[in-house]
Amino acid sequence: MSTDETTTVVAKPKLAKKLKPARKQVKAGDVERKETPQTGKEYNIWYNKWAGGDREDNYSNKVKSQTRCNIKKDSGLTRANTTGIRYCCLFFARGCCPYGWECDYLHTLPDPDNALPDSSKDCFARDKFSDYRDDMGGVGSFNRQNRTLYVGRIKETGPGPETEDIVTRHFKEWGEIERSMLLEVFKRRHLKYIPFSLGFGAQFAKEAMACQSLDNDEILNVRWATEDPNPVQKVAEKRRLEEIGQEAIKARMDPRIVDAMRAVRALEDGDMLDDEGEVVEDLESSDPDPKRRRIELPPPQEVTSEPPPQPLGLLSADTMEGLKYFAEIRKRNGVSLSAMNPKIIPPKPLTSGLGVADYGSDEED
Repeated sequence: MSTDETTTVVAKPKLAKKLKPARKQVKAGDVERKETPQTGKEYNIWYNKWAGGDREDNYSNKVKSQTRCNIKKDSGLTRANTTGIRYCCLFFARGCCPYGWECDYLHTLPDPDNALPDSSKDCFARDKFSDYRDDMGGVGSFNRQNRTLYVGRIKETGPGPETEDIVTRHFKEWGEIERSMLLEVFKRRHLKYIPFSLGFGAQFAKEAMACQSLDNDEILNVRWATEDPNPVQKVAEKRRLEEIGQEAIKARMDPRIVDAMRAVRALEDGDMLDDEGEVVEDLESSDPDPKRRRIELPPPQEVTSEPPPQPLGLLSADTMEGLKYFAEIRKRNGVSLSAMNPKIIPPKPLTSGLGVADYGSDEED
């Protein structure tokens, strides 16, 4: 006798991959430090280049970077994971950090869930400025959240879709790219602008891809992009910032306060709330917008106008009406006229004569 036995296989939950200690990207002395060739008369420490020489192009003097970051191999745990520092290592992004797990900064991509403690700094803890540099390089500005990079000196050896795939493959490693905006940019601006979903991704990609090459051994010129003049994009960006602000405010507010405000608003609008705090729609009501009901006033009643009383004697009609009103109150309260009107003492009659004799003085003379 044989019996059919059914076995149930329970899938084990997939454990989150733990990071290993970060490896040292380079050793001391591996990177050869080269001085920038002098192309001008004065060295500008603000722009980090020579000034006063117009003989050559500044970007033609740039040298290809000797190192490049590899997120899959170089990411790992550092001292910053223990101390709580949220900023990334600048040399890790450039692929030349010699400290590895001993580094005091993070060796991972910026985490969008962990907000930085200071919005005036970038993801590498560098101070931002009030305005961009003339060449749109450097750290950037804190007055505008820039998520788009300008990438110059791209060599296009094939058709547009092929170049698009090459650019996307090299830049998606540093953060999520907005695909819809990327396609529009490629059509209008000839493969020069890379829009990221988050500003942290653009900041990391700018340092990671500076003086790097794609597939054609070129030297990229990565800078911040200027503001998009397209009015549609301006409206979309404004709406996106408003949504981010609303979500940030909701995350910091007490849920009890939100429920109380929702209940007060529903009470003012005359709505009903269910157990979950949602507005219950009245299906029987023919009003398409029950929250905006109009208060219909009753029709005005016809008021018969009585002729105003005529004045009698010296007193006007308003005075007579007031006296009648007080008389009615006096009758209701049961107050007698004698109690209300105290006895008036008549004044003492004047003496005859001029009254000179009645005058007195303290002095005898």
